[in-house]
Amino acid sequence: MSSSTAVPVRSPNLARRANAGPLALAAAGVLFVLYPAVRPYTDETSAPDAAVAFASPLWIVAHLAAVAGFVLVAFGLLALRDRLVSTPGGRLALAALGVWWVGAGMVLPFYGAEIFALHEIGERIRRTGDVGVFDLVEAVRTGPVQFTVFGLGLLLLAVAAVLAALAVGRSGALGRWSGVAFAVGFGLYLPQFFAAPGLRIAHGVLVCVGCVIIAAELRRITPGETCL
Repeated sequence: MSSSTAVPVRSPNLARRANAGPLALAAAGVLFVLYPAVRPYTDETSAPDAAVAFASPLWIVAHLAAVAGFVLVAFGLLALRDRLVSTPGGRLALAALGVWWVGAGMVLPFYGAEIFALHEIGERIRRTGDVGVFDLVEAVRTGPVQFTVFGLGLLLLAVAAVLAALAVGRSGALGRWSGVAFAVGFGLYLPQFFAAPGLRIAHGVLVCVGCVIIAAELRRITPGETCL
């Protein structure tokens, strides 16, 4: 049913989610810019140079920003599901939410290793000068299990973002193309890891734009109302 013929129904729980969801999405967007913008970049094939980056407090701040961003997007997708529940995009929105949670659950352990394991390796090299532990970096990042889980998780996040964009486009309640930037941004999340720092920051801006556009669309509904 289109928003022009919808009957507004108020719910306290929906009101809270209607307010929090767009804020969560917008905050996630900012965090996805912060992640590549403040992350230290260096020659990670050189143990001394890489140790400086890994040991930096900004390494932890940047990666925790990404972790928080993934979680906040999930709350934004929950609000999207609520908004579209009785529209033609409702089932797609529900699928997007479920697939996102699974994908995020597979991605976040890898970020935990990046944050804490690599930081500790960097600290150890910086304190002792023992570059022997640098060999552990590749083991942490590219071990077959963690690399496979991380890659599949990113693929699921991309699928969830596309499902969300399709839900928005088919809903008749939100701007038809307002989910495109969101889908493109998360669709490019895996390849952006192989890009130069400037492109990674530009990608973060794209993800931010995608999140903010959907957040703005969600704010167009009166808090606490959904379409029935």
